[in-house]
Parts: sequence; structure tokens; C-alpha cells
Amino acid sequence: MSERWARAILTAYRWAGAAAFPVIGGYIVWRAGKGKEDRARRHERYGQAGRPRPDGPLIWMHAASVGETVAVIGLIEHLLSYGINIVLTTGTVTSAKVADERLDDRVIHQYVPLDLKPAVSRFLNHWKPDLAVMAESEIWPMTILELGARHVPQVLVNGRLSDRSFASWSKRPYLAEALFENLAHVVAQSEVDGERFRALGARPVTVSGNMKVDTSAPPVDRQSLERLQRGIGVRRTWAAVSTHEGEETIAADVQQKLKQRHPDLLTIVVPRHPERSNDLEKEFLARGLKVARRSRNDPVTAETDILLGDTIGEMGLYLRLTEIAFVGRSLVQEGGQNPIEPARLGTAVLAGCNVQNFRDAYRRLIDSGGARLVRDGEMLAGGVNFLLNNHAARGAMIKAGLTAVEDMSGALKRTLQALDPYIHPLVVKSRLEDDRSYG
Repeated sequence: MSERWARAILTAYRWAGAAAFPVIGGYIVWRAGKGKEDRARRHERYGQAGRPRPDGPLIWMHAASVGETVAVIGLIEHLLSYGINIVLTTGTVTSAKVADERLDDRVIHQYVPLDLKPAVSRFLNHWKPDLAVMAESEIWPMTILELGARHVPQVLVNGRLSDRSFASWSKRPYLAEALFENLAHVVAQSEVDGERFRALGARPVTVSGNMKVDTSAPPVDRQSLERLQRGIGVRRTWAAVSTHEGEETIAADVQQKLKQRHPDLLTIVVPRHPERSNDLEKEFLARGLKVARRSRNDPVTAETDILLGDTIGEMGLYLRLTEIAFVGRSLVQEGGQNPIEPARLGTAVLAGCNVQNFRDAYRRLIDSGGARLVRDGEMLAGGVNFLLNNHAARGAMIKAGLTAVEDMSGALKRTLQALDPYIHPLVVKSRLEDDRSYG
């Protein structure tokens, strides 16, 4: 009965999506007005292709946002070396920009189709992928079902299930199994994630570790870095990166508290969503803080209190300006953001206690001494002050973080091994087609 119920729910979802499809345009236009959609390419969200399909085998790779996109770049580069075409879909404007900067025209980038049958079917009818590889926690029912109906192998890589997602799926186990049985393989980030996928019916499941560890350090424009370093000079700095609403206020509090002890202190604030930066600047100015915005190329002077990092794709720049980084979405919201980039770029990592989405990475960093958790803004101010005053302790945290990141590496190799049974036939097919074309 439960299995029949799950099928009925998925069928209802299919038809509800089809019914909603004709009126979804207004929502996409609204998102485009907010800068959350690429207005010129919004037709791609309806499954309409922006490019012709190339000849030969093709892999559909999907990464939702910036973090997922960065995580799969190394994997994509390996797959490209086999001579296989890749269409990469992402869901945000920022991730599309990252894909363009890191991969340029080596892949075909499209915005992911809405998880509605008409959009997904149109997308699949055009691209006819031989394999679908999804990153992290992208569980879209209609997409999974349509790929399953076409017998396209689906592999979830760098897979993870947050506490909230796992609890939600666990309440509907037959629904989860009806979806996850369509996955040919799940390559999970951690043993905890692996056990959760198995509990929900996914088979087979292997554990790779986090592919974000194996990505190269984020790039930086050296001229911009040197210009900002000259402006900062010998001033003390700390950064609050990937912050969410409320955490920028906490960062401003820390700046004002610690400036009494460190008159030369500069706080670098990098919001997760740069479109909030106008409001943040107004808030900082209302507090009497002097702000330099990266998007305006404002110079950092001796009077600047806050460097507002309101640009996309420059995390490598901001983290190279400091040795202390608080990683956001961990004090006022739950889940946390990825601490690996800050640790890899030589910062002592601080974060709030709500880091469930990156539990394994934080556990390893904390156990090694490379990261510390703080309960609130007061404790954050104390932690920043301690690290500013103690060069040896700061250096030890940085060294421990670098060692921990190195110890976590190897996920890309293990992921490629798991993908080999699906990739090898495509490589053979590509070579045979090349031989025929030359013959």
C-alpha cells in the first residue's frame, strides 16, 4: 500500500507540474527582476536549448550553486580529457559566472530546467545525455523520474543529506525509495551521508570524501591583491566570509568592540549574497563606520573600517588579505558554509555552532586544531581578539588547518573510480565514432 501511495504521489507531482508550467513564466520574470535569473537566457529554464547538441557521447553534469560548481570542476576537467562532451547546468547567475571563468567554452553551459515535466522533457529531448551526474543534494523528483524512464544512468557525486533533509525523507521512506531506486550509484561525502542514503533505499553507495578538498585554491587577480595590500599596509585584519543576514551586524559589532583595543583594525565582510550590499552599506554607515566597496574599486585607506566584498568569484582575493576568517551561516542560521577554502588559503577558521552541513570537515579541522567554534557574537569578538594578539597560536591554527585539508584529500580519485563503469563505455563509443569518421 505504501509503495502504491508513493507512486500515486509522484504521478500527482508530475501532472501538477505540467498544469503549472504555462503560468510559471511570471515567477521567472520576477526572479529575473531580482537578479536571480539571467533575463537574456531565461528560456533555458523552460528546457529550451541555447546551443546545438554536439555529435558523440554527452554527459549532463549538474551543480546547483557556486560551491557545488567549484567542487565538480576538477571532475569535469578529468572527463573532458577523455574527449567526451559535457553540458553543465547550474541554477544561479553566480554559479554560471564561475563556470564561465573556470571552464570557458570547454563545456556547454545551460541553466537547469525547472523540475516540471514539459521543461525536463524538452531538455532531455534535445541533449539526449548518455549519463547524468548530479552534485551533492540535488534530488529533483521529475528530473530523476524522466531520466529513469529513458534508462539514462544517474550518479549522485559528492552526495550529502543534511539533518533536516534526512529527517524529512525518513518520514516518507517509500517515496524516497521510489526516487532513489532510479540512481545507478551514490558517491557520498562521508560515512554518515552514506548510511543515510542506504537507509533511504539507494544502492549501491560508496564513500569518497568531500571533492571540495581536491579543488585547486581559488584564483586571484595579482594586481588587485597587491593594490589592496598596499592600501592595508601593516594594519591588522580579520574577515567574515559567506555571511548571511544578521551575521554582518555581528561582524560590525566585533569591529566596533575591538577597535578600542586595535585602532588599526580592518574588518573584511563578504556576504553570501552580494545583492544585499546596498542595505549593508547603509547599516554600516549608520553606525559611523567607514566603508570601502570592492564593486566600486574604493581604495582602502587608514580610515576604512570595513572592506565590503560585494563581488562574485573573488573569495581567493579576500582570504589572502587576512589570517583570521569567520565562516558564516553558522551563528544566525543553520547549516554552515564550507570551511575548506579558508583553511587551504592559510587562515585560522572560526565559525558558529550550526555547521551541520559540513559536519565532517569541521570535525576534522577542530580535532586537528585548525578551527574553533563560537557560541555568539561576544565569543567571536573574544576569539578574534585572541588570535590578533597571539601570533604563535594563530600560526599553529593555520598550520593545523593546512594539514587537515591535506589529510582529507583523495575524494576526486575515489569518485572517478566509482564513475569508471559508466564512463568507460562512453570513451569506447567516442573513439569508435572518431575512427568511423576518419575512415
